[in-house]
Amino acid sequence: MPNRLAHETSPYLLQHADNPVDWWPWSAAAFEEARRRGVPVLLSVGYSSCHWCHVMAHESFEDAATAELLNEHFVAVKVDREERPDVDAVYMEAVQAATGQGGWPMTVFLTPDAEPFYFGTYFPPEPRHGMPSFGQILDGVRNAWADRRDEVGEVAGRIVADLAGRSLTGALPADRRPPGPEELHGALMGLTREFDAVHGGFGGAPKFPPSMVLEFLLRHYARTGSAGALEMVQATGAAMARGGIYDQLGGGFARYAVDATWTVPHFEKMLYDNALLCRAYAHLWRATGSDLARRIAVETADFMVRELRTDQGGFASALDADSDDGTGKHVEGAYYVWTPEQLRAVLGDEDAEFAATCFGVTQEGTFEEGASVLQLPDPEGLVDAERMASVKRRLLAARDERPRPGRDDKIVASWNGLAIAALAETGAYFDRPDLVQAATDAADLLVRVHMDWHARLHRTSRDGTPGANSGVLEDYADVAEGFLTLASVTGEGVWVEFAGFFLDTVLLQFTAEDGALYDTAADAEALIRRPQDPTDNATPSGWTAAAGALLSYAALTGSGLHRDAAERALGIVTALAGRAPRFIGWGLAVAEAALDGPREVAVVGPQGDPATVALHRAALLGTAPGAAVALGAPGADEVPLLQDRPLVDGQPAAYVCRHFTCDRPTTDPEELAERLRG
Repeated sequence: MPNRLAHETSPYLLQHADNPVDWWPWSAAAFEEARRRGVPVLLSVGYSSCHWCHVMAHESFEDAATAELLNEHFVAVKVDREERPDVDAVYMEAVQAATGQGGWPMTVFLTPDAEPFYFGTYFPPEPRHGMPSFGQILDGVRNAWADRRDEVGEVAGRIVADLAGRSLTGALPADRRPPGPEELHGALMGLTREFDAVHGGFGGAPKFPPSMVLEFLLRHYARTGSAGALEMVQATGAAMARGGIYDQLGGGFARYAVDATWTVPHFEKMLYDNALLCRAYAHLWRATGSDLARRIAVETADFMVRELRTDQGGFASALDADSDDGTGKHVEGAYYVWTPEQLRAVLGDEDAEFAATCFGVTQEGTFEEGASVLQLPDPEGLVDAERMASVKRRLLAARDERPRPGRDDKIVASWNGLAIAALAETGAYFDRPDLVQAATDAADLLVRVHMDWHARLHRTSRDGTPGANSGVLEDYADVAEGFLTLASVTGEGVWVEFAGFFLDTVLLQFTAEDGALYDTAADAEALIRRPQDPTDNATPSGWTAAAGALLSYAALTGSGLHRDAAERALGIVTALAGRAPRFIGWGLAVAEAALDGPREVAVVGPQGDPATVALHRAALLGTAPGAAVALGAPGADEVPLLQDRPLVDGQPAAYVCRHFTCDRPTTDPEELAERLRG
């Protein structure tokens, strides 16, 4: 019989709707039930494409004996971390503080007042590798709750008090100033020390795509000409593009590499990774003209549109790591890996040998059971391009016949904001109006489905129906960023207006008096702590993403209120730039824009006029960090930056301003390009 999750919209929760565990969604009713029964709460947090979440579900939550123990002695609450990042953040902070590590599935035991007292992540069904079994954990917690209730309450109280004392409000520098050249140079030096000069990227295994750091390094290079900054981007970009983390047949990036060499990925594909990396490669092409960067940007954009776009015009969250291996067994990576025999079956002997050499497929394999993850280690110029294209087409067609990974088709507002920005710019750079249209369609969906009459955002939707959960800071910030980018590309000022609505909410609902930012709104559900994190995770932190959007909006509108808010928010970057540059990358990128101005570019001319188009393209391709671009016909006033900007001698013109000072207008695209070099 289905449990209480059967009526939820989250694909992850629906995956557990037929478990024998009597799951509850996160709700006041669940905790009231625990209070009524006098039992603790088991909080299990995961997400749809999480491999070990599926493993624990199959091993424990589908097991009748385990379910009976859970149902008798606990109230079990299941949370999709992508729907409720606030719940995830609060309890993950507790898990990391208690154990020194975190991850998903996250397993936390709570009092009926939602106070945590015991933590973990994945627990096996039997004791293994020094880990207790899940059953042992349940018995231990049940006995502690029955026999040492006062001690459990004391532990929970201390944990909650410790979490409450971690607020960053009041932690900003006294002068609230953004980072200056010295702090940004110090961040560069810190990144240089952590850079993997052999394999690219930062740190060791597992290795994650450093999308936000790459954006900072590109902007730093544009502002300073630092060859070292550019070299780190180029080396990392090439290593990822040629490694197993990139899908050499279908495009798009996996979540991370389990090794330091980018060889074997964790195969789930997330919308946010691909949006961020698509934009990073497009910006690398803009800075260098790299053919490889151009190819990866376009292929990644095409992957998002082909594999993640929904019928409503938005973009689904993820593709699973696991899929049916053809025998009915779900195996991680089964859809993507190849053996020499499989290559021969599709390509014949000669082309199979060619493909094996090009893609690094060996008899021993690089993955499990002799299978290999496709890589492209040698420069493409050394292979027959036409033959390679033919091989890739045939392998992709054969792979399409395999059972496909599952897709989490919920729409997350913030991740769609990231996708809108990436697709709009990639489409503009590479003359792909279809990509710009895809970005526009996603923006339309966010307005139609995710935004209410008060300009408040729902975090998720599915099948055109909004979810019940309110947007968090990253939703408002990333959607505003996407809309501002879309406005710059299309010249449609309405997107600037919508961004303004969302940023006003940021100022009213998420901002403390000292300029610090919270992850949840002032009127959101109260948790044991109001989450607040300025550091990047898999996506830009909501704090620094908001700073970036506020800065761009101020450049387009002249709003001193929004500019001041951006600068105060960047104070935390000043504090962290030298200590943790890998984890404040987006804040560093925004700080580069603030230091540069950012430059404000108004392109005025008849829509579609070749001279207007040429000036607009030159403006979009300018590498000045975070330049804000507005496009409009003469007399347009939707965007304040365009007001009182006449044609010059009847010709389309571009105006470049910085720090309240404007250069003389130009009608020459080459001159404009020169003015917008970093």
